[in-house]
Amino acid sequence: MGQARRGLAIYFAVLVPVSAILELVIVRANDNIGRYPWIIRQYPWVLILLLMWTPAISSIVARLSLREGFADVSFRLGGRQALPTYAAAVLMPLIVGTLAYGAAWATGLAGFKTPTHGGFFPYLGLALVYGATLEVVFGTGEEIGWRGYMLTRLIDAGVPQPLLVSGIIWALWHFPLILSGTYAAGPHPGISAGIFLVDVVGIGFVIGILRLRSGSVWPAALLHGEWNGIIQGPFDGSSTGPGATTWVGESGILVAGVSLAIGIAVAARYHKWHRETVSADVKV
Repeated sequence: MGQARRGLAIYFAVLVPVSAILELVIVRANDNIGRYPWIIRQYPWVLILLLMWTPAISSIVARLSLREGFADVSFRLGGRQALPTYAAAVLMPLIVGTLAYGAAWATGLAGFKTPTHGGFFPYLGLALVYGATLEVVFGTGEEIGWRGYMLTRLIDAGVPQPLLVSGIIWALWHFPLILSGTYAAGPHPGISAGIFLVDVVGIGFVIGILRLRSGSVWPAALLHGEWNGIIQGPFDGSSTGPGATTWVGESGILVAGVSLAIGIAVAARYHKWHRETVSADVKV
C-alpha cells in the first residue's frame, strides 16, 4: 500500500505540471498557431500526441524512480480468453453511437447529414480501421498511464471506488481544454465539462474493467482508439443543427446518459463476477 501511494505521488507530480504546460500551449496554439514553430504549424497533432502520451511518461518516471519494472503494465494480448474484451472494446462506441445519436436524429434533437466520405456506413468502416490503428497509437499513451499504472495503484493503495476515482481523474485532466472551448465544448463550456465528466465516468467503468478482466492494457487502448475514431468521426460528422452539441458529442447529454448506463451495468456485472470468483477461491 505504501509503495502504491508513493508511486501515485510521483506519477501525479509529473503528470499535473507537464499536462498543464502542454494544455496551455494547445489552447494558445488554437488561438494563434502562426506564432509557433514550423513543425507545430504544419503538424498541430504533434501537441495532442505529446499530451496523450504524458500519462505514459509519468508512469515510466514513477516506475523507474521506485524500480518497479514494467511487467504489470501487461502488454501481452491475453490469448483466447481475452477475445471477449476486445469485442467489447469495439462494441462500446458502436452501441453508444447507435443509441445516443440514433435517438437524437430520430427525434430531431440533432439533424443528420450524409458525411462526405462516401456515406455514413463507408465512413464508419473507415473509422473502425482508423480507430484500431492510428487512434490506438494516441490512446495507448493514455492507457499505459491511466489503466496500466494509475488504476492498479489506486487499487493497491486502498483508495475507495478506484474505478470511479480513476474516471473522475481522467475527466478532470480534459477540463482545461473543455473550459477554454478547445475540445468537446458546446455554447456553455462549464456545462459541457460537467456533462463530459458523466460521460467519461461511464466510459471509465467499462475501459477499466476491460483492463482488469483481461489482464492486458490492449483492450483498454483499443476501446480508447475506437471511441475516438467512431464517435468523433462518423457520428459527430453526421450530426448537425444548433442543438447538436447539447445532445450528442462527448459532452452531449444523450451520449453521457447512455455511456453512464452502460458503465454502471458493466460495473455491476463485474463486481458480481469478482465476488463469486473470490468466494470460490476461498472455498478451494
